[in-house]
This record gives sequence, structure tokens and C-alpha cells, in this order.
Amino acid sequence: MNEGEILQLYQRGERNFRGADLKAANLISATLAQADFSGATLQDASLARAYLERCYLLEANLNGAFLYGADLRFVKLKNSQLIQADLTKADLSGSHLARVDLRGAKLSGAILRWVSLYGANLSGVNLCGANLNSINLRSANLAGANLNWTNLSGARLSGANLKGAQLNGVNLKGAWLNGLELDHVNLSGMELNEVKISGANLQGADLTGSNLSDAMMRCTQLEGANLKNANLHASNLKGGKLIQADMMRTNLREADLRNADLRDVNLNLANLAGADLSGANLSGAYLWGANLDGTCLRGANLTGASLRSAI
Repeated sequence: MNEGEILQLYQRGERNFRGADLKAANLISATLAQADFSGATLQDASLARAYLERCYLLEANLNGAFLYGADLRFVKLKNSQLIQADLTKADLSGSHLARVDLRGAKLSGAILRWVSLYGANLSGVNLCGANLNSINLRSANLAGANLNWTNLSGARLSGANLKGAQLNGVNLKGAWLNGLELDHVNLSGMELNEVKISGANLQGADLTGSNLSDAMMRCTQLEGANLKNANLHASNLKGGKLIQADMMRTNLREADLRNADLRDVNLNLANLAGADLSGANLSGAYLWGANLDGTCLRGANLTGASLRSAI
């Protein structure tokens, strides 16, 4: 079945094209809305500016397909192959791309509002500057992806792989990052307020000057992390591991640090006013010039801690 036959059948009302072989087909600007191409072969097909709204493309082969400016709103693409596909400026609003393979795909200028990319393979993909607000990227593979200046505010990234991803200027406000492996990541100066990052591994991470106010960071591993001048106002670090972390001049006002492990941490000149450090381990910690006004230290271990000039 060639492209001409497909278009003729579609005009007659046919919508079932499951398993069709349309390799390298020319369907530029074609109108095929609500058609079912599940399991079809569309490898290297030209679908630029095609109208494919609400199509079914489950388990379809779209490797190398040219989808520039295509209308792919609310399309079902679960388990499809889009390796090296060109989705530049395509509109994927509301589309379902769970477990889709997008390695090497071009997504510059693509519209990805309300998209589900659960378990998708986006390794090495360039998403620089993309608006991924509130997107579902749980368990997605973003290893080596370019996420510079990407808007990931409110995005769900729990279980995602961000190993080697570029994160310069990324907006993660209110994002879900629970349990992620982010050791030695550079998040300095980032907007991370209201982020959910409980149980994540941030050992050796650079969070210098970052805004983590109201962040949920329970049981997060921050051993050796650099948090100088960071804003952790009202953040929840209960049970966190911050051994030897550098928190000089950090704003921890009204933070919850109950039962946190703060051994040998640098809290010089930190603002801990109103913070709750009940049961925290501060043995060997440095708190020179720290603001402890209204700080709760009930049951805290201060063995060997230095509180010179603390207020």
C-alpha cells in the first residue's frame, strides 16, 4: 500500500492502517487525523506539517521520519521507535509517548505541553530551552541529554536517569526528583524552591547559592555537598545526611533538621533562626557566628562542636 492509496482510502472514510508499510513515503502536509497506524512502518517517511491529531501510532517504526511542524496533538505513540526522527517545531501537546525511543531525535522548538514521556529513552537528546513544564518524565532515560535552560518546573522526574545530563540554567521549581542519583551534579545558582527531592543522592553536589526554600529533602544524602550561600528557608531536611557539607552563610531559617546527620559540617555564619535541630548529630560541627535565635536543639549531639560567637 503506497501513500496515494492511503490518502484515497482515508478520503473514503477508512481509518484502519495498522501494520501498513509506508517506508520513505511522501506524506508532506497530509491530513490523516484520528487514523490508526499502530505497528506501521513509517521509517524515513516525510510527514512535515502533516495533520495527525489523535492518531494511533502504537509500536510504530518512525525512525528517521521527518515530522517538522507536524500536528501530533493527543497522539498515542506508546512503545514506538523515533530514533533520529526530526520533530522540530512539531506540536505534541497532550501526546502519550511512554517508553518511546527518541535517541538522537531533534526536538528543537517542539511543543511538549502535558506530554507523558514515562520510561522514554531520551539519552543524548537536545532539549535546550524547551518548555517541559509539569511533564511526566518518570523513569525516563535522560543520560547525556542537553537540558540547558529547559523549563522543568513541576516536572515529574522520579526514577529518571540524569547521568551526565547538561543542566545549566534549568528551572526545576516544584519538580519531583525523589530518589534520583545526582551525586557531584552542578546545580549552583539554580531555582529549586519547592522541589521534592527526598531520598535523592546529592553527595558532593554543588548547590552554591541555589534557592531550595520550602524544598522537601527528607533523608536526602548530601555528604560533602557545597551549599554555601544557599537558601534553604523552611526546607525539610529531616533525617538527611549532611556529613562534612559546606553550609557557610546558608539560610536555614525555620528549616526542619530533626535527626539530621550534621557531623563535621561547616555552619559558620549560617542563619538557623527558628530551625528545628531536635535529635540532630552536630558533633564536630562548626557554628562560628551562626544565628541560633529560637533554634531548637533538644536532644542534639554537640560533642566537639564549635560555637564561637554564635548568637
